[in-house]
Amino acid sequence: MKINPNEFDLKAFLHRFGLVIYTGDPEGDLLLIEDEIRELYELNVIDKEEFIEAMSALRSKRKAEGRE
Repeated sequence: MKINPNEFDLKAFLHRFGLVIYTGDPEGDLLLIEDEIRELYELNVIDKEEFIEAMSALRSKRKAEGRE
């Protein structure tokens, strides 16, 4: 299922796995989110398609916030 990266809710995605990331530092949050996405994929909790969609949404969020 292809989802527009702007419509992919990273926080809701992580919440599915009981993960909540909020440090008060938006850039730090994005780094932690990326680490969690990679770990979920490496542990075979998510499949390749979900990994790609989540990483695409993360890149879009970074661009929108001017961090890439």
